Parts: sequence; C-alpha cells; structure tokens
Amino acid sequence: MPKQTALLVIDMQRDFCDPRGYAGQAGMDVNVLRRPIPAIQALLDAARAQSMMVIHTREGHRPEILDCHPSKRRRSLRAGAEIGSQGPLGRLLIRGEYGHDIIDELQPAPGEVVVDKPGYGAFYQTDLELLLRASGIENLVLTGVTTDVCVHSTLREAVDRGFNCITVSDGCAAGDPALHEAALQTILGEGHIFGEVATSAEVLAQWSARP
Repeated sequence: MPKQTALLVIDMQRDFCDPRGYAGQAGMDVNVLRRPIPAIQALLDAARAQSMMVIHTREGHRPEILDCHPSKRRRSLRAGAEIGSQGPLGRLLIRGEYGHDIIDELQPAPGEVVVDKPGYGAFYQTDLELLLRASGIENLVLTGVTTDVCVHSTLREAVDRGFNCITVSDGCAAGDPALHEAALQTILGEGHIFGEVATSAEVLAQWSARP
C-alpha cells in the first residue's frame, strides 16, 4: 500500500553524477552513473502522484571532516579523489558544497525528506530508521548509485531491520556494469535473500494496479 511504502533515491548527487564531481575525479564513468535518471524520474512522478513517502540521501561529511574515518579518507586518496580536497564543484563530498547536492533533474520536492549520511549505508549514523518507523513504512523501493556500494549497503541494513525491499534494476547503476549485475544477482541468491529485483516498468505497473 502507498502509505506503507517509501521510495529511496540514494546519492543522486552532482559529486557522483557530474563529471566534475567526486566520481569523475576518481575515474568512474559518470555517463553510466547517469543512466538511471529517467527511470527514477518516472518513479518519482508516480510516487508523488500517490502521496507516497520519498526520501533522498546524500553521502558527505562535515566541513571539518571529523566524521570521516581516516581509513575512508585514505581510500579516497588512493582513488585519486581525496574527500575534502578542492574540485571544480567545491570540496569533494563535503556537505554544503555545490557538488554535494542532488542533481537538478531529481531535486527533492517541497516536504520530501533528505537524509545526509557519512557512510555508505543510509542507516549508519542517521535518523532514517526513526523516520520510517514513525511513518509506518514497511516496504522500501531502492534506486540510486552505486548499486554495489551505497545501494547495496542500504539494502542490507534495511533487510536486517525487517523492511521488505525491492531494488529497481534500471533505477540503479555502478561505475562498472559488471558490478551492477553482480550486485543484483546477489540480491536474488538463496531464495531472494535481500528481497526482490524489478524494473521500473514493473514497479510502476504494480503501483498503478493498486486500488
């Protein structure tokens, strides 16, 4: 039911979806990361039309970077895009910078929740679970980037917390398409251990069939 379902749009930020941002600086194929945009737009339109809860997440850190583990910062340095360093869109993955915000095509509508997270999973050190429980949410539809990291981390956290999850195959992307496919196959292993995988068209059809 719409009132028990939330659409999660994970990390569709300029730092990941603009070639001048973090992902581009780290050598990832941003064109691949932008492929889910049309599918997410369609899901957003449908969710909003049904007054479904929509939650956007943004990965990033405080300006003084005290909430970024040194090990994570070292990994970003090895990737060629050190968190907190200056880039064309501002300091990479730092809250308040232009690159940290959500891309123009998927900007949150008034009243939609934006969760800022310092880690890969959206439940880690955030109030996401509190927001979902308080709103009576039982079902999550996951979209965003990247399938193998932030989407999968959030999915695993959600499943451990008892949420029913659908990951939208064309609503997600990874820098490496092979990792995207592997992440989707992992969801379906062991009797769909991490929930369901569906296309955006299948999800929209399911939503439109609701009374």
